[in-house]
Amino acid sequence: QVQLVESGGGLVQAGGSLRLSCVASGRTSSSYAMGWFRQAPGQEREFVAGISWTTGNTRSTDSVKGRFTISRDKAKNTVYLQMNSLKPEDTAVYYCAAKAGTVLSQLSDRYDYWGQGTQVTVSS
Repeated sequence: QVQLVESGGGLVQAGGSLRLSCVASGRTSSSYAMGWFRQAPGQEREFVAGISWTTGNTRSTDSVKGRFTISRDKAKNTVYLQMNSLKPEDTAVYYCAAKAGTVLSQLSDRYDYWGQGTQVTVSS
């Protein structure tokens, strides 16, 4: 089992920044891919960004490219999502997820473990 705990959400004005953190514990190993997803009210959960724990390869959805950056700190078992130039449409609950293997995926059903989510609200 892997436990994931997110933090760093909050209320911010448009154009502002937030950094989300996801700490992994339990049966962690290097053979995981990590992802950030988000879900706005009435909408499906969508992929935001992902990172391979081993290779550091990253992928992000087009709507956040140039604004969001995913990174990881192996020593701290932590994945970050730095969010800059936030827009009201970024408002959602953000979830951290982990899947076995190093291949990144944008499909939520490929992920085995999920955090509880952290609310991000961007005011206009």
